Amino acid sequence: MNRLKDATSPYLLQHADNPVDWFPWGEEAFEEARRRDVPLLISVGYSACHWCHVMAHESFEDEGTAALMNERFVNVKVDREERPDVDAVYMTATQAMTGQGGWPMTVFATPQGHPFYTGTYFPRPQFQRLLAGVSNAWNDDRQAVVEQSSKIVEALNRQAEFPPGPLPAPSTLARAVHTLNLSFDPVRGGFGGAPKFPPSMALEFLLRYGAAAGAGSADGPGQSEPGQSEPGQSEPGQSEPGQGEPGASRAGEEPEADAATAMTMAERTLEAMARGGIYDQLGGGFARYSVDAGWVVPHFEKMLYDNALLLRVYAHWWRSTGSALARRVALETADWLLAEMRTPEGGFASALDADSEGVEGKFYAWTPEEIHEVLGEEDGAWAVELFEVTGTFEHGTSVLQLPSDPQDDERFARVRAALLAARARRVRPGRDDKVVAAWNGLAIAALAETGALFERPDLVEAARAAAILLDELHVDGDRLLRTSRDGRAGTNAGVLEDYADLAEGLLALYGVTGEVRWFRRAGALLEAVLDRFPDGSGGFFDTADDSERLFQRPQDPTDNATPSGRFAAAGALLSYAALTGSARHRESAESALGTVTVLAGKHARFAGWGLAVAQAAVSGPVEVAIVGPRDDPATSALHRAALMSPVPGLVVALGEPGATEVPLLEGRGPVDGVPAAYVCRGFACRMPVTTVAALRAELAS
Repeated sequence: MNRLKDATSPYLLQHADNPVDWFPWGEEAFEEARRRDVPLLISVGYSACHWCHVMAHESFEDEGTAALMNERFVNVKVDREERPDVDAVYMTATQAMTGQGGWPMTVFATPQGHPFYTGTYFPRPQFQRLLAGVSNAWNDDRQAVVEQSSKIVEALNRQAEFPPGPLPAPSTLARAVHTLNLSFDPVRGGFGGAPKFPPSMALEFLLRYGAAAGAGSADGPGQSEPGQSEPGQSEPGQSEPGQGEPGASRAGEEPEADAATAMTMAERTLEAMARGGIYDQLGGGFARYSVDAGWVVPHFEKMLYDNALLLRVYAHWWRSTGSALARRVALETADWLLAEMRTPEGGFASALDADSEGVEGKFYAWTPEEIHEVLGEEDGAWAVELFEVTGTFEHGTSVLQLPSDPQDDERFARVRAALLAARARRVRPGRDDKVVAAWNGLAIAALAETGALFERPDLVEAARAAAILLDELHVDGDRLLRTSRDGRAGTNAGVLEDYADLAEGLLALYGVTGEVRWFRRAGALLEAVLDRFPDGSGGFFDTADDSERLFQRPQDPTDNATPSGRFAAAGALLSYAALTGSARHRESAESALGTVTVLAGKHARFAGWGLAVAQAAVSGPVEVAIVGPRDDPATSALHRAALMSPVPGLVVALGEPGATEVPLLEGRGPVDGVPAAYVCRGFACRMPVTTVAALRAELAS
């Protein structure tokens, strides 16, 4: 029986025709396991996962392995991107039981869903032996298996407590910079060794920390033309390292951290990634991670969340320093998002696969001979040297790098265009085209801000179109649905990150457009966060109070590939409080940030977004109200000046004279009929200004 054929998940659809009798996650599978008195075999993965494809080909498409699975287990296939709550609880169990985690994740559980044996990728012979061994243990030593599962669940629930702390102080943020510096790679950028993941959230914190002390370029981006773009293997089943920071501060040791140190770490890492193979030097966009310490060879899948986060941080790097490289990478990544990831409905797809034609990286890798064939001898030799085509990958192929900018921009543009056109004739990687609310929220924020900074209205319009899709398709009353595909909403409830990241994106979109619709929707989403997700200790659970009950209610305060739900909520709540003056939202944000104080000294890398939000809280955040006729160039000039400020967490309210729906605008109007800007903290405002120079001076002070 093909139970996966109607799924909205491309990952589940990839397995719909397996000989394995898969069930989707749900009560039907649990009932069947109880009826047959057999364990559950829960297989968790995602469509762009290379090792998920390998295990599927080796085992799930194999008739003999499938027969063993069907005879002895009820088999459940889970898309971790649709059900992050299911993934989270079983990943916690897997990491606790095996010391590592990753995907595909393989879990054997009782008919009640309690895990008793876990792992990741298994080659077929080992997997077949494991199936037999687990089945025999279930049949021959049931009591011991059930007792073990109960002890595991009990232990996991004891571990799931996160001590609160005070709101991070400036000294806490300085200690975090110091901790990050201890594991910083000064030669190759990034933190720690291989594999290296883009530390997007830590980089945003470092840029904010530097900006708070005025460490950006004195010239800033004002000297460049914003609208112009210059031409210009991990082990299977390994997840991101999360065991703390090497060299964390010792007790009693005073951290030494300054803004210049923060900016150096941020800029060195951003440049190294942009010049390495992890960045697609032809088409734009970043791969998931680098298998080496030098950002040379990526794990080739491209994820929406990575590129949304990195787009925003590269745009912010340009805003702080005016870096030409930052501008180029930001605009290329934004263009890649629109060209490759946009869905017909206006949202953004989740991922591109690592593989094409069954081979990892085949779409992206080149040999010298292939480059010469496309470009000819002279340009080919130049490109081989420029892109370091020296056999950096497999079978004599290379991933293109760009260690330095070429001197001949026109030639570079011509060569890139020719190689990109040739690559377009290759078999493309598959695309997971489901729309995930949280990741689209990240994309909305990034595209709205990038469009505003670089005066690209098409990017702002793309952010608006995605927001409309989410608002009209994913919002169900006062609830948020996590996914949709082909214009059809899925059934899975949104989790904390969906509410928080979408609210973050909508508040950014409001700040850019002044469209009150997005401010209102963000407020409704945050009301749901405050009503349905609190943990009673100042933090939040990752699932709502009426969500499906799992053996553990997931709650993880640390960042992983995306901001933790807790820190994402804190950021959106803080911004909303700055726009409304709401003490309730401000206090909730500060309470949620208490965990940052606990994490900053030893685990700063995994509290990056919390640190970034804490820097905004310490800085105010600064509030800017712009009041004037929308079509008045003076209003637009003040608005742009506010958006161009790198002040950490700055919020902008834009409205016509007499606007009252956003409280920050209430009682504030033009000065002698001239559009005006009000710079405030905690709704206490300085005297209004009417010129860009005066506004810049106010923000600089």
